[in-house]
Amino acid sequence: MTENPGELFCPLEYRYGRPEVRALFSRELRLRRALRVEAALAESEAELGMIPIDAAKAVSSAALGSAVTLTDVDRFERELKHDVMAIVRALAAQSGVGGRWVHYGATSADVTDTALALELQESVKVLRADLTELAGALMDLARKHRATPEVGRTHGQHAVPISFGYKMAVSAAEALRHRKRLDELTERLCVGKMAGAVGTGAGFGRKSVELEAAVMRRLGIRADEAPTQIVGRDRVAEFTNWLALVAGTAERLATEVRNLQRSEIAEVQEPFDEQRQVGSSTMAQKRNPMLSENVTSLARVVRAFALPPLENMAQWHERDLSNSANERIVLPHSILLADDILRKLIEIHVGLKVDPERMTSNLELSGGGVMVENLMLALTVRGVPRSDAHELLRTLSRDGRTGRALAARAKSDPVIRQHFSETEIDQLLDPAAYVQAAAEKTDRVVESLRRELTA
Repeated sequence: MTENPGELFCPLEYRYGRPEVRALFSRELRLRRALRVEAALAESEAELGMIPIDAAKAVSSAALGSAVTLTDVDRFERELKHDVMAIVRALAAQSGVGGRWVHYGATSADVTDTALALELQESVKVLRADLTELAGALMDLARKHRATPEVGRTHGQHAVPISFGYKMAVSAAEALRHRKRLDELTERLCVGKMAGAVGTGAGFGRKSVELEAAVMRRLGIRADEAPTQIVGRDRVAEFTNWLALVAGTAERLATEVRNLQRSEIAEVQEPFDEQRQVGSSTMAQKRNPMLSENVTSLARVVRAFALPPLENMAQWHERDLSNSANERIVLPHSILLADDILRKLIEIHVGLKVDPERMTSNLELSGGGVMVENLMLALTVRGVPRSDAHELLRTLSRDGRTGRALAARAKSDPVIRQHFSETEIDQLLDPAAYVQAAAEKTDRVVESLRRELTA
């Protein structure tokens, strides 16, 4: 990265993403991972008697130290027009007696795909921690608002009451499903190879199986059981499509905050620094849900990045280079942005301002109409055919926003009064009583999630 901020052109270099995550994809760390692979190869070959021990020590020392620099590698690449061969030449030049044995039996993809596995292994840890923290923040809201009545909405219209806590429990469960999916795919994703030009291992002779196992053991990853010249790209496609799923959830959560923060609804508000933050350059009163809108925007980019890896699965014969260039862009960008949106969702939900009074006010907008289902079911239990009860209450509530409250209408209706007292009608139309079922379900869901979170 240039030291002159004025020369930066990619927003990921200066606007989006955490520095510590951005650093995972720095050229320096990528070089060091490739050199780790070369060191593991030399050490394993010496262990199996394939190259001299002193040569392996020299290669390992040069690879794991600071002797090989990006400047050296860049110089060789300008000459050779080949990135991995540039690393091999730079390492060989620093390996003394071991120089002739650097990269012995290997092909470029043995190094690049195995180094990529190490990079993905580090990335998975970051994303898993993000999901764990997000689920925890959502669970905290679920516990706090387990019995806070809120209008449930379907088709954008008032439906029946829900508790805000249950809404948060639903989202926490979704976040942990993504963590579980990540755990399941990580074993398939973080694999390397040391199997030569077309994946058979022939270049390493009869010890190829032992060698590959030794290299992967040193690096702490598993080998692709059946690679071609490259690791199977279905593995990468699965991961980027998992990232797309996470982005879908992220946008859903952000959109919910954006909708509930509408001036007409105003049930929640994302964090806003009242002392310093500006909502608009002209409308000074604005408190825009900018974090949530930012999550929405970036989530769409992450989902778009899922397509190239799917197309990369179609390689010519044992491999071509059609995946190489776009993966250099897709993977770091997708991972960095996924981390960015998850961190913003954590910030939003940790600092979310919830307005229970406004939720109560919104419940009352329909004049009790949101409780029609409860009264209808109770009438059915008392002997009124469900269809008749449905039609009766449809008629009573059809102009509930402009006429008398449903409770008053119900108390005046002879059919309803035949079955219920005024006190019973009030109880049946009480949202706070209705959401006790949601509160109890929230408790069960959160307890189950707590066990999973700490497993």
